[in-house]
Amino acid sequence: MSIRIGANPIGWSNDDLQEIGGETPLETCLTEAREAGFVGMELGNKFPRQAPALKAALAPYDLACIGGWYSVELLQRSAKEEFAHAQAHRDLLKGMGTDVFIVAETSNAIHGDRAKPLSQRPVMQDSDWAAYGQRITEFADLLKAEGFKLCYHHHMGTIVQSRADIGAFMAACGPSVNLLLDTGHAAWGGSDPAELARTYRTRITHVHCKDVRPDIRAKSEAGDWSFLDSILGKGDELGVYTVPGDGSVDYVAIFKELPGYSGWVVVEAEQDPKKANPLQYAKLGVANLKTYLKEGGLA
Repeated sequence: MSIRIGANPIGWSNDDLQEIGGETPLETCLTEAREAGFVGMELGNKFPRQAPALKAALAPYDLACIGGWYSVELLQRSAKEEFAHAQAHRDLLKGMGTDVFIVAETSNAIHGDRAKPLSQRPVMQDSDWAAYGQRITEFADLLKAEGFKLCYHHHMGTIVQSRADIGAFMAACGPSVNLLLDTGHAAWGGSDPAELARTYRTRITHVHCKDVRPDIRAKSEAGDWSFLDSILGKGDELGVYTVPGDGSVDYVAIFKELPGYSGWVVVEAEQDPKKANPLQYAKLGVANLKTYLKEGGLA
């Protein structure tokens, strides 16, 4: 597969706080996504979770199913228990013909809790990474045997947020565990996304593209805001995330570090749709990504 540009519906309807964009019909999201130029969609809370119904929902818009977030709780479950728990998600992805299996550890995550500032996010002890890496590797091996690629999503408010977290996590995991490079979470979490691309290029199998508004990031960090307050913005202000090209992330530098990358490049810029018109920002994101991919040698 060559590079294809897809979208996550979180710019239309939020998953962690479902009243944000809750009134927007799925059909509006899909219509506007196609108009903006996307050719695939990740899953969101409004999408059918049975393959026949999902195929029927996507078909009128000629949109592929890319895959979707799956919350693992491997700090509490064994790999075999998690694999059994993921049966419905595995069946859905198999039915849709995609091998992208996105995961993040959420058993102790705080990104969905608006009352908790990011300073309270969970932090792993150095001595705990080896056991966790072994467990998630076993889970990834089970998925690989069924034809899936486990793509781990480093994320604000979780145990894999900082550059040190990403390094410890990747060092503890076997080769069946791939990295989902999320440019926005990387930059906000204190990493250089281009350096991550360079360091882990052979294990990056999925890319999420969102940009960071540095002024809002500074306010969030100074005020110790929650993740949700940060992405939604306080008062009339926009949130910390936006689409590629509307913030501080250097996408050309990132793409130059991913020679030969083949797969999805997904705009996943969660914003409040009442403040940031989804179609307007989607079109901006697609146009900018096409330019950056070409300049970065990945067109």
